[in-house]
Amino acid sequence: MTTLNILMAQLNTLVGDFEGNTRKVIDVIARAEQSRAAPVVVFPELTLSGYPPEDLLLRPSIELRVERALEQIHAAMADSSAYAVLGYPRKDGGQLYNVAAVLHRGETLAEYRKQSLPNYQVFDEKRYFSPGAEACVVEINGVQVGLSICEDIWEAGPSAQAAAAGAQLLVNINSSPYHRGKRSERWDLLSQRARENGLPIVYVNQVGGQDELVFDGGSFAVSANGEVAGAAPNYEEGEYWLSAEFGADAGSESGAPALSGLDVCPPLDEMAATWQALVLGVRDYVNKNGFRGVVLGLSGGVDSALTLAIAVDALGADRVEAVMMPFRYTAQMSVEDAAKQSETLGVTHKVISIESIYESFMASLEDEFAGTEVDTTEENLQARCRGVLLMSISNKKGFLVLTTGNKSELAVGYSTLYGDMAGGFDPIKDVPKTLVFELCRYRNSLGPCIPQRVIDRPPSAELRPDQKDEDSLPPYDVLDRILALYVEEDYSAEAIIATGLDREQVERVVRLVDLNEYKRRQAPIGVRITRRGFGRDRRYPITSGWKPGH
Repeated sequence: MTTLNILMAQLNTLVGDFEGNTRKVIDVIARAEQSRAAPVVVFPELTLSGYPPEDLLLRPSIELRVERALEQIHAAMADSSAYAVLGYPRKDGGQLYNVAAVLHRGETLAEYRKQSLPNYQVFDEKRYFSPGAEACVVEINGVQVGLSICEDIWEAGPSAQAAAAGAQLLVNINSSPYHRGKRSERWDLLSQRARENGLPIVYVNQVGGQDELVFDGGSFAVSANGEVAGAAPNYEEGEYWLSAEFGADAGSESGAPALSGLDVCPPLDEMAATWQALVLGVRDYVNKNGFRGVVLGLSGGVDSALTLAIAVDALGADRVEAVMMPFRYTAQMSVEDAAKQSETLGVTHKVISIESIYESFMASLEDEFAGTEVDTTEENLQARCRGVLLMSISNKKGFLVLTTGNKSELAVGYSTLYGDMAGGFDPIKDVPKTLVFELCRYRNSLGPCIPQRVIDRPPSAELRPDQKDEDSLPPYDVLDRILALYVEEDYSAEAIIATGLDREQVERVVRLVDLNEYKRRQAPIGVRITRRGFGRDRRYPITSGWKPGH
């Protein structure tokens, strides 16, 4: 019987940091060898460069950086019994490939070139990489190990190719970002691939936030009969051992390989998974970009309340400042609820009135506004006063401004450029309003956090007397149904109406989504949690003659 001791290295890398990522690789291999004999250490996709490296891949020095990193790793492994399955970009013959290599005793035993290059949603690998065409099967301690990379497993061909080439085990390295429902999709798919080819599969995924993407880890292994034999936690960087036994009727039925040594970490329910994605996305964006902390406008409303809760869970209360900026239309309950939440969470809480600032602006604009009626201009000016204050605090203290706009508002333009959209990162940018409420209730189930009155009261921007969001928008349950179909599912207006929704509301919402592309293009990035967020996922022209319809 032959046993492979496999270490799934679920790393949180930094894009472009070849030196730091290389040190992580070398350290993990050294720890693995101290723990087990001849370990097989499996790293995520494009570990050396981080993922996605985007146009860094077009830099002339990319080849040199990869070679330097490999030289260091080879030198560190020169007298090592360990094997490493490592991902990096490889240039050859003027073409760039996304590769997975097997390294051992200072040499590269083999390189596999990714065949299936995703070019949809947040992926644009065909912009950078050329596809491979051949299977790669490497003997490791007497076991034939096939290699594949991320998208390869989503298509049937590469796995079947590896099985036909004699693979006894398939290793699939990944940089697979999270969206709601993703874990069950992966488990179902790999179970299918394992059964199709009679091969156990080891799936290793990276973890961490990279701009708007969050990688949720959750590395796992599937036996040849499709059962999940072991699964690592989601959202946690770590090293997870798995044993694969071959020969002498290892796993009973017709001698199928047996996988053991790693418990199946129970899946998170969807609300918990979403919460952790938001928290990790904020934490990594702030820390990887070197900010001392964050500041946000805490209005007493539900969106800023949720944003504050995410920030505190991500960074700790000592790195978060909340600023209440009241005006004549701000309800007393808003002032009270903002103060109460700040006290509950232990964050620095400041109150800065915008009354005198607004009046100063209005005095300066008196001649320009002469003879005109009060309209949304004055409402937007209130938001812009607040944006100036927050950005000034950011500049002075080195804090990142978190904006608080949700997906529903951003979709239809219910936000102010250079006002509540002014900032560096929007944690709830991809969170529909109906989900905002659910997440608030979920966070309160973990411990006191958001005042119940904030959740219960009708949403309002408080930019004019007795203002309610639903004065300008459809009810949020209706709005979010329309947006989910139009933005995430690409339904036409007529197809949405055919589901039973009101024609006037649908046509108005669809038109607002199209008109407000110019605003979203200027909005800060934020954590992506749905199948299609505003950003890398959805790229529409600002100037367009397109008319909604069929």
